[in-house]
Amino acid sequence: MSSTDTLPASSSDDSAGRSTDDSAGVGAGLDALETVDAQRPPLTTVLRRSVLPPLLGVALVLVVWQLAYTFRLTTPDKLPSPANVWHSLTELWYAGTLFSIIWTSVWRGLSGFLLSVLIGTPIGLLVAQVKPVRAALGPVLSGLQSLPSVAWVPAAVIWLGINNSAMYAVILLGAVPSIANGLISGVDQVPPLFLRAGQTLGATGLRGARHILLPAALPGYLSGLKQGWAFSWRSLMAAELIASSPDLGLGLGRYLENQREFTNMSGVLLGILLILTVGVAIDLLFFSPLERRVLRSRGLLVTTR
Repeated sequence: MSSTDTLPASSSDDSAGRSTDDSAGVGAGLDALETVDAQRPPLTTVLRRSVLPPLLGVALVLVVWQLAYTFRLTTPDKLPSPANVWHSLTELWYAGTLFSIIWTSVWRGLSGFLLSVLIGTPIGLLVAQVKPVRAALGPVLSGLQSLPSVAWVPAAVIWLGINNSAMYAVILLGAVPSIANGLISGVDQVPPLFLRAGQTLGATGLRGARHILLPAALPGYLSGLKQGWAFSWRSLMAAELIASSPDLGLGLGRYLENQREFTNMSGVLLGILLILTVGVAIDLLFFSPLERRVLRSRGLLVTTR
């Protein structure tokens, strides 16, 4: 009897020991994850993985482009060489108009995008939180998002005239639905437990939206912001291509259309490349680092060595 009495105690001790070991193992694993997230890769690794592949891709495009020009796959007036496009760029540089053309469009695009954020964010919150409003406006936002931005240019010109107001109207009509839908998608993915915990702590109404809803919906909201910027830039280029007025100044879209009217293919390709460069640069310099930071803070970004 005495020997059998000791077995439960021993088993209990073993269970307690295993529980302690498991807890210690889980804690060590979490500590290891935090340590990995805190470590930043060296600069050489970042350059090799993030900078070198795009540069190689650009080099490959230039090589194929030059070969197509060398072997005369089409006439030079339809496909100029990279050197001819570079010559058009240097002409703008020496004329002192390169940065003014770029800045005219960048300023309109960024200011229109920020205005779209101010309008699209409360609309997204309202549609996501109020069911009758969602039933009424949800399909409208989805439809507006699928509508090509260039379709709004004639209407904006008739409503507002050929001026900056028409440009901003086209940007807003293109970007606001994307930002609102991105926020709606992010809110839909917020666990209900977060909202109940916020209500328990007194975070309701605007306070709950600021401290609970928006931070929890940030990944989806950020995706909507990225798409909103893309729509802002595309909408602006469509408006600048169609609307022409001395009051608007010379932006990238207008420069592209002017070169088309002059049948200057080198200038046309230069305009396309400048538009592409600005769009990619804004994404790489602002949105991509912000997205990595948000994902890393939530433990969603896997870093490899």
